[in-house]
Amino acid sequence: MLNYFSKFKGENLELPPKAKIQAIIFAWVGSFIAISTVATLTNITKYPLVLGSFGASCVLLFGFPKSPFSQPRNVVLGHFISSLIGLLFFHLVSQEWWGLGLSLATAVATMIATRTVHPPAGSNPVIVYLTGAKWNFLFTPTLIGAIILVIVALFYINIDKKQHYPSYWL
Repeated sequence: MLNYFSKFKGENLELPPKAKIQAIIFAWVGSFIAISTVATLTNITKYPLVLGSFGASCVLLFGFPKSPFSQPRNVVLGHFISSLIGLLFFHLVSQEWWGLGLSLATAVATMIATRTVHPPAGSNPVIVYLTGAKWNFLFTPTLIGAIILVIVALFYINIDKKQHYPSYWL
């Protein structure tokens, strides 16, 4: 039992290297452009395109664009799959706490099984349950908003001659 709790001390590894100021500014500007684009299109079209989990998507897209979690298939399909599962459980299984637990666990397992893991998308079933989302949530904001983020990332990240986005599509 003591061995178990000793793991709580951590492995005593070094912190990741400190980010350069240029990378921090680049991520800041990219995040600003991406979420502002989604918000502006929401205002223009009157369709909801902003999703709370998109803030965390911007962290990955613009701070860590080489991460497997940041690739287009992961961003778009991860959000889509998680929202779909959240909606299925909310509308067809249960709106109780255990339905939320099952939907989130199923979304995580499905993203892992389909190689579409995008950690911010893990919050989508929770958002579905908290807001009582309807079926159209799958398209606006989830699918269209995620596609917009990826399009902004494609144009913005590739402005930097040292970066290349995406690493892969499918």
